[in-house]
Amino acid sequence: MMPARGGKTKRGSLMVSNVSRRLMGGSAVLAVSMMLAAVPAYAQDQQEAASDASVAAETSGESDIVVTGTRIRSPGLTSTSPVSALGGEQIKLQRAVTIEDFTAKVPQLAGGVNATSVGSDAFGAQTLDLRNLGQNRTLVLVNGTRALPFSFRNAVDVNTIPAALLDRVDVLTGGAAAVYGADAVAGVVNFITKRNYEGITANASYRAVSSGGSQASAHLMAGANLGDRGNILGYVEYTDRNALLAGKRNFARKGVATLPIGGNYTDVASGRKFSYDANGQFTLTPQTTDYTPEFLLVQPLQRINADLFFNYELTDGIEAYGRVMYAKVKTKGGTRSGQNPITTGAAGINVQIRQDNPYLDAQARSMLTFVNGVATVNVQKSLGELGTTYAANERNNIQGQIGLRGDLTPAIRWDAYYQYGRSKEEITVKNDGLKSAFAGLANATDIFGPGGDYSPLVRDFDYGDRTRIQQVASAYLSGDSSDFFNGWAGPWGFTAGYEYRHEKGKFDYGADLGLSFNQGAESSPVVDPFISVHELFGELIVPVIKDVPLIQKLTVEGAYRQSWYTRSFGVKQDYATHKLGVNWTVSDDLRLRGTRQTVIRDPNLGEFANPIFSIPFANLRTVARLFPRYAGDPCVGATNQATISQCTAMGYKGAYDSDNPANLKGQYYFGGNPTIHAEKGKTWTAGGVLTPRFLPGFMLSVDWYKINIKDAVGQIQPVDAISSCYVTDPRADNPLCQAITRDPATGYLLHAYVDDRNLASIKQEGIDIEARYGFDVPFGLPGKRWNFGYVGSIVTDYSIRRNAVLEPVDCKGSYGARCSSDLVTLVAPDYRHRATFTWDSEPLTAQIGWTRIGSVKDSTVGSTAKIPAYNYFDLNFSLRPTPLQGLELGFGVDNLFNKKPPLPKNAGAYNTYPDTYDVLGTTFGVSITYKH
Repeated sequence: MMPARGGKTKRGSLMVSNVSRRLMGGSAVLAVSMMLAAVPAYAQDQQEAASDASVAAETSGESDIVVTGTRIRSPGLTSTSPVSALGGEQIKLQRAVTIEDFTAKVPQLAGGVNATSVGSDAFGAQTLDLRNLGQNRTLVLVNGTRALPFSFRNAVDVNTIPAALLDRVDVLTGGAAAVYGADAVAGVVNFITKRNYEGITANASYRAVSSGGSQASAHLMAGANLGDRGNILGYVEYTDRNALLAGKRNFARKGVATLPIGGNYTDVASGRKFSYDANGQFTLTPQTTDYTPEFLLVQPLQRINADLFFNYELTDGIEAYGRVMYAKVKTKGGTRSGQNPITTGAAGINVQIRQDNPYLDAQARSMLTFVNGVATVNVQKSLGELGTTYAANERNNIQGQIGLRGDLTPAIRWDAYYQYGRSKEEITVKNDGLKSAFAGLANATDIFGPGGDYSPLVRDFDYGDRTRIQQVASAYLSGDSSDFFNGWAGPWGFTAGYEYRHEKGKFDYGADLGLSFNQGAESSPVVDPFISVHELFGELIVPVIKDVPLIQKLTVEGAYRQSWYTRSFGVKQDYATHKLGVNWTVSDDLRLRGTRQTVIRDPNLGEFANPIFSIPFANLRTVARLFPRYAGDPCVGATNQATISQCTAMGYKGAYDSDNPANLKGQYYFGGNPTIHAEKGKTWTAGGVLTPRFLPGFMLSVDWYKINIKDAVGQIQPVDAISSCYVTDPRADNPLCQAITRDPATGYLLHAYVDDRNLASIKQEGIDIEARYGFDVPFGLPGKRWNFGYVGSIVTDYSIRRNAVLEPVDCKGSYGARCSSDLVTLVAPDYRHRATFTWDSEPLTAQIGWTRIGSVKDSTVGSTAKIPAYNYFDLNFSLRPTPLQGLELGFGVDNLFNKKPPLPKNAGAYNTYPDTYDVLGTTFGVSITYKH
């Protein structure tokens, strides 16, 4: 066996301690009465609350501990940074299959990309977004080391992490760049997997959703000890989620109509116009068709996960460890240009119709002008007979890690590891076709009205292959000074190490997309982008005072990281980040803590290396998920003199329907920007943890945080650029006026330019509250224990400043694209909580949960619209039949009262905001687990 401090073994060094597990069983009864007057509780395990939930304290019989937020391993260590821990028992109680199943209920986590993000370039991924600050600013770890990002972004598809494999999830809010490196601007989400698992567990689960969106899953997990020297754990899972169409939800059925399936026709020679309706009836009234009911509201998903974790003592002083994580995810979603079927475009297509065309009826023939037996006809129609277009995506992720660790001295450990990961996507656009082939069908099929045979022009288009490779190598020492000196108040804890990281992308976008009806041309990057980083890092924890009145223990903590970046185009930068922290244990009842940290985030591969792409500006009125990016031309109907003057100066010529896609004939340009530089920031936290001895089982933590980000990388969307240029700051030198142009002939809005750039700043400030209370069931009632819990997130200030010369926009408690930092999560409430009450009565555990999303106001300039606070309730049961050892049955209901999503003014996709509000309705879930 490996020698360890105090003669104890180090096996299980990454496991959660009994103390921290007991934390998850607490409650918020007292916190409710003191602060929020009737708020029940947050998720917790079924054991007694005993201490701060941020501490992964030592497992019984083991002395090595892991605390998210530091790499230092030392007995009795606690975190200076606020960490909220969600235990595996709670994840299992919620029958979670995907990470989205439970992270959607964590107050600090905003929506991110999820199953409803149909049409997003994430194509079926699920990403995490801490505090609405952007998925690119949330660092995701697996067992304390980097998870594998996908595509051109630095976000992680957490669909590749099986929920059933988790022992706990730590959410650290506030920057952690000095400890973990870049991307930890908003914080860290650390997924801790099971370790030293013995036995075989089989599980099957099913979630029933009305009319679509149901999900089935099965997994098998097996673990065994390798003598007394190690352990190996294997896991395999299959998950299948079916599609939910918008037509199956009344709130989502109505969208923006596009060109009609019957068609609108213009005789070019005479200008005479005529149409056919959806039933094939001739009419002189222009037609439209709304295909929204056929759109995907929830994407179908097929997922295979296969994982292997191991640790083995090679000698008495050296342990090998590692993991292999594989995931194959297949999804079907909207393309970047939306889900509408093939359309001929707002300008239509001119075709030559022969006079002997057999499909011409008398009414249409009378409208056409034939010259030498041929009439030129402009056709504006959609080919709904082919069905909606969609993107089929297959993503294969694999990450392997191998490491060695051991004792340098009884109090100092060394650790070295290497990990390699590759994410590869193959995306194919289905049900689109060759635009050039349409004219050839003009006399070969019935293009007048619905029902024509357009199959000859249909083909698949290669949207592209996107490969992301990540390599990480690190070596460090960690421990304390007890082998050499104890200091005046105890041994000093430290970490010192080196890390190398190389990220590389290969993005081959389909060269033939420009030949299609709907997709628009794309171009691959000129060179394969890469980022290479060398880093030296260190941490030091110094006990300053011990065992004096009012100070049981006082420690100060520092961390420093020096980073040298090299990226494509010969760009080289070096950055330094640092952290200062204080941990003051007043007594066993009270601990106070605080940190100040600097954070640096270098632009990711897509932000600096993607070429400029474009889609038609009209898509901002025809593609539901793009609606929040454009709210019309404020020059139309303007009454303010300053706005009128600015409109005239910018080329506006007169009123028009600025919401009609036919009048938006320009392009919407977006992509990377090689000139952008790193964003920098500072974060502060201060708070405390109360565990009064006079109230066993109670824990309360309150933490204030403040995050300031300068030179934040983002985009300026048309809705923001237009309102700033013409309404809030109508002056000639407003730089946001350059983000959108007008047609010099008509004065209509024309092109939008939203490539990545360095904005001015993003600031957020708030308070996190967590409380737990667990006690034996009173009054002689049945059962063993009651557990109450509460976790709340209160935002007291949130602003985004798009440019240094402009005033910041107040985004606290808002919704809409104007206040989204990355156009993914569009709702930013200033209050959220998750609360639970759990009744543990062997063999039955029952829990009711309450998730509240605070009210939000429309961020669109001039709007007074609001979305009221939303409350969702869920009910979960877990039954462990006594006669059947190892068997566990689960049952639950989410959205217990079938709360419908809001339908606000200036809504996002499907007339609501699916990134935040539930679109499934009441769902029922069952699971059966057998462990042997």
